[in-house]
Amino acid sequence: MPGPTATLGFILATLFGAVFHFVVGGDVRRLALFLLVAWVGFVVGHVVGVLFEINILNIGTLRIVAASIGALIALIVSHILTSGQVRKRFNR
Repeated sequence: MPGPTATLGFILATLFGAVFHFVVGGDVRRLALFLLVAWVGFVVGHVVGVLFEINILNIGTLRIVAASIGALIALIVSHILTSGQVRKRFNR
């Protein structure tokens, strides 16, 4: 059973992905992509926060700021990489 830190991280990453999808828009596949990217970015951001000892707004062992920045960067990059494909599909 996952601990409270992992559950909070999962909830926050899911919230980031869902809100980003709400702002940017798209279909269900893009929602799934944004959720997956937010989860991976959140974990990578947390690991980078642990490695570089970024201790801003920690909740237990979870590095909230570093993980949030990682998720947002991953979401923005995924949006940039996939936005060209959406434009090409609609221009046919």
